[in-house]
Parts: sequence; C-alpha cells; structure tokens
Amino acid sequence: MMLWSVHGDGRRVADGELIGARERLSWPLMIGFGAQHVAAMLSATILVPVTVGLPPATTLLFSGVGTLVFLVITRNRVPGYLGSSFAFMAPLLAAKEHGVAAQLGAVVVAGGILIVFGIAVKALGVRLLESVLPPVVTGGLVLLIGLSMAPYAAGPFQQQPGIAAVTLGVVLLCLVLSRGLLARLAVLAGVVVGWLLAVGTDRIEPAKIDALLTAPWFGFPDFRGPQLLPSVMVLSVPVVLVLVAEMVAHVKAVAAISGQDLDPSIGDALIANGVSTALAGAAGGVGTTAYPANTGLMAATRVLSTAACVMASVFAVVLAFVPKLTALINTLPPGVVGGMSVALFGLIGMTGVRIWSQSDVDLTDPVTLLVAGVAAVAGVGDLTISVWGLELHGVAWGSMLVVVLYPVVRRLRARREKFT
Repeated sequence: MMLWSVHGDGRRVADGELIGARERLSWPLMIGFGAQHVAAMLSATILVPVTVGLPPATTLLFSGVGTLVFLVITRNRVPGYLGSSFAFMAPLLAAKEHGVAAQLGAVVVAGGILIVFGIAVKALGVRLLESVLPPVVTGGLVLLIGLSMAPYAAGPFQQQPGIAAVTLGVVLLCLVLSRGLLARLAVLAGVVVGWLLAVGTDRIEPAKIDALLTAPWFGFPDFRGPQLLPSVMVLSVPVVLVLVAEMVAHVKAVAAISGQDLDPSIGDALIANGVSTALAGAAGGVGTTAYPANTGLMAATRVLSTAACVMASVFAVVLAFVPKLTALINTLPPGVVGGMSVALFGLIGMTGVRIWSQSDVDLTDPVTLLVAGVAAVAGVGDLTISVWGLELHGVAWGSMLVVVLYPVVRRLRARREKFT
C-alpha cells in the first residue's frame, strides 16, 4: 500500500487547491516544501537547548526522529513537525543548577506523563475529550498558541525592520500575486530573498560567518543520559498541560484547514508527542511539541502532505550530523526570522478564530469573550507568576484559564439561570 498518492500530475496545482495529508507532488517539489518547514522551525528549535544549556545538535536530531515517530504513530493521518518546546525553558532553567542529567530526567518524566494522558484519551473516547475541550475552548487554545508566539516574532523583526519587511513583503506578494507552486513556496522565497539582501548589505553577524567557515562537515551530536531526581521531576508536571494544549490546538487547526474530523487521532498525537519527548530526554535533547510556525505554514500553502514533513525530518537528521550546514542555516539574520514568523504565527492565531466561526461559537456571549480575552492577554503578555518556587509563563496560565475557567464559569451561570 502506497503511503501517498500523487496529486494530479504531480507538478501543477490549481489556486486554492488542498494537498491532503496522504497526497504528494513530485519529490523535487516535496523537498522544497520540506525545506520550508526546516526554515520555519530551525532557529527556535536550536534556541531552546542553547538557552537551557543542552546540546542543540542532539535536540535537532531528535526533532527529526520525533517527527517520524509522530507520523508513524498517527498512521500518516496528521501532518505536523515536532520541534523543541518553549514550555520546557522555565523548568529546565530552574533545574540547571542540578546538572544536565537532572534536566533530561525532567524531560523524560514529562514525556511519560504525556503518553499516559494520550492512552487515557484513547481509552475514554473522543466524546469525553469533546466535553472537556468543546470548540470554544479548542479555538481559544489555537488562538492563544499563535498569539503567545508574538514576542518571538516581534523581537527579531524590530532588530532588522528593513530586512524583515522585505521578507514579509515577498511572502505576501507570492501568496497574493503569484499562482500555483510559487504561492505554495512563498515562505521559502521570502527566506531566500531576505537572506540574499542581508548578505548584500553585510547584515549577517561576523561571528556567524566565522562559525560557518570553521565548522566541520561531519560531527556526531553530543549524547547525554538522564537522571531522575524527584525535586526536579516535579518541575515538568505543569509542562504537560501546555504540551496537551499545544497538540490539541495543532490537531484542531489541521482539521479546520483540511475540513476533516481528526478528533479520533488526538489520543495518538498525544502518545506520539510523549514518545518523542521521552526519546529526546533519554539521549540529551529538549522535549518536543507541534510547532505553530509549521502549522501556520500549512495554512498559508494549503499543503498538508506528510511527505513534506518526512522531508523536513530527514533534513533535520542530516543537519544534526553536518555542522557546516547547521552553521549555514544559523546565518539567517533576525530580520528574516522575524518577517517569516510574523506571517506564520498570525496565521495560526487566526485559525483559532476560524474554528469558532465554523463551530458557530457565540462571540456575543460575555462569558466566552471574557475567558478568551483574559487567556489571550495572559499568553501575549507572557504573564509570569512563581508558584512554590516554579515560574509558570503565559502559555501555561492562558491554557489553564481556557481549559479550566470556561467550564466552571459556564456551570455557575447555568445554575444561576436555573434558580432565577
């Protein structure tokens, strides 16, 4: 049985036409789409391990391996790319004084809890999940995940606004004015033009150029082993809520783009992300999650083919063993990253609004407006509060507000109406 059927003649696609998860175009074109996914995820996937003190090449390797695991466990039904999760930054930084092994132990525990949660979702059925995560909640989660990434787009954009504006402009022009495959490869075109502009105007950091020139062509990632310390393991528990919210939001977003019901695959997606996270932690990498940038890329190009995700994962694995190529991609200047991210994170945020619209969510309901608004502000503002020595950031608070506060407030109002 073929994994993918060829869409049309494999070379031409009509404007607005959707390339499904189990479809593909010609392999040279799929390589191009895979390169787009790499450009969308690479800087953030490397940033997280560098920030918390873990080896970036190892994280990149298990990002690619984790994506392949994800596609296998979800049986090729849910497209997605798994990159290192920002949700791990706070607990891993808090655990840094205990050493790398203890940090990795926290990642392994988070992956294990996520696997158990995914099994529970599969065993208890989609209806239970729907009762906990109705469209108003899942739409809010998608909106929150997209908008919470705004600082990671605005920061680089502001560093090099000229290059960022050109990158974003090329993406928009390709989407709006071009037809066929150029529109589908709009993000890659924007990245290439922005990078060439940065090279021509000498806006790439000299240190990155030196790193590119001196980097070897081949090298092994730095593998490390985990250590399970109870005082550190507990730090990973709040992360699981964020990972669940991010994965559910991703599956719901892909379903909204494709028009398919992917709820039966949510349990598999959670299990897959748990396995991917546990594998990464067992060898020296950061825990994984479905990347909003890559989800936004699917929304922009309407290419949901898992073949593109496979190509991206192959690129990631190869890059982990080729420091020269990693150094080349690391020369992407902040302006290129910012211009690309503004477009992609905005798209995933608006997909949440699309879920509300398709599900006929009443946006005149003050309860819906208040809960969604509070959660969005918590996420965009990166609301950070320390609880028993553990710092929880905006995505965690926003997710808890949407998932927990909405049903509580709704039941309180139902009781009031019952007795009045």
